Amino acid sequence: MGRKITRAVLVLVGALSMYSLVSALLPFAEQLSGTEFTGLMAVSINMVGALLGGLIFYIISPWLVKLGLRFADMVESYAQRIPMQDMMMGAAGLIVGLILASLLSRPLDLVPLVGVYLKVLAYVLLGYLGLRVAVTKSEEMAALLLPGQRRKAPLAGDGGIPKVLDTSVIIDGRILDIVHTGFLEGTLFVPSFVLEELRHIADSPDLLRRNRGRRGLDVLNSIQKVSGARVEISRQDYDDHSEVDSKLVRLAQDLKAKILTNDYNLNKVCEVQGISVLNINELANALKPVVLPGEEMSIQVLREGKEFGQGVAYLEDGTMIVVEQGRKHIGDTVGVVVTSVLQTSAGRMIFAKLR
Repeated sequence: MGRKITRAVLVLVGALSMYSLVSALLPFAEQLSGTEFTGLMAVSINMVGALLGGLIFYIISPWLVKLGLRFADMVESYAQRIPMQDMMMGAAGLIVGLILASLLSRPLDLVPLVGVYLKVLAYVLLGYLGLRVAVTKSEEMAALLLPGQRRKAPLAGDGGIPKVLDTSVIIDGRILDIVHTGFLEGTLFVPSFVLEELRHIADSPDLLRRNRGRRGLDVLNSIQKVSGARVEISRQDYDDHSEVDSKLVRLAQDLKAKILTNDYNLNKVCEVQGISVLNINELANALKPVVLPGEEMSIQVLREGKEFGQGVAYLEDGTMIVVEQGRKHIGDTVGVVVTSVLQTSAGRMIFAKLR
């Protein structure tokens, strides 16, 4: 219904725009042709122009609606990653810049020939500079305007060691549940270059990557709303490094922080650099229920295993159970006895035999 209404409005806009254009050009057509269009002929020409404009916009309206929706998604995605404080300070800076440009506009009017162009340039430049400076200095401006809201720098002894979140752990989403439990102490830092990477993923033409990026932005937005959670957007960047992982390592060193990640390669790099890492996958493996050899359990065999005669089942947490001679019981719920437990880097595997 909304698309139909939007399409009707676009057709109306096209008809009115073409009507106005034809009306404006009609005097020039009269001069060129030497004929005066009056009465019914002038009305007919205007109506034909309006119908033509409406038809053109009717044809291109689906493309315009699609383009508008895509632009709205981009604006929403961009707005989600900007803190409210930066948005307010940026708006204030833009207003100040436009006011300064307005004060300069009168002297610029006196400049012959290029005065009008200089006015436009002044509005654009000063508005942009005001916006940029206000966003860059938002922390300092907030501290000056609201001294009672000045945020303390994170210290190891003041609320715990700070943590730096990487892209993988935000997209994964389990960090939100961990923050809800209150087990994570200290300030959670989200670097601006990680936000930029999330934005690129959310704007990807690939549907899967785009959904993952938008999920990461939603998770980050939810973390910021968790009561008691301290989340900081770090604008510190390192132009001498092009890779996000290298920037994360530098930032963690500067803040004396730990890195929260799911990335195996980043985990290894941090070990070499002597930086503490909190890996969500390792935490999930550590929290899986302990199963000892000799324990009995009831499971449902779901599929055949790699070796002859084996069946495979899963616990509720996803732990794989390999059942000897379980192939013939696929689809059945059977009782088994645990024979051994194997801990690998990918997780825990349980081997069992039929009771």
